[in-house]
Amino acid sequence: MSARYALKGSVSGELLTYGGRILVHGDRGELEWLFPNERVVAYDGALPTLPVRDHPDMDAVTWPLKKEDFR
Repeated sequence: MSARYALKGSVSGELLTYGGRILVHGDRGELEWLFPNERVVAYDGALPTLPVRDHPDMDAVTWPLKKEDFR
């Protein structure tokens, strides 16, 4: 199993979810870059997950992520 990272809300202290599933991504650096104001933590739990790339608000983002696309 590859490493997964989740977002931990800066105010709530809870793992961020969408539709009851924990938002996860396989690249810690990318997650920290995309969400600079949220804490990124390793996630190895058994709760259902949703890859960040599958979140509806990420439809406009091309994967694999290219930071130069955000200039």
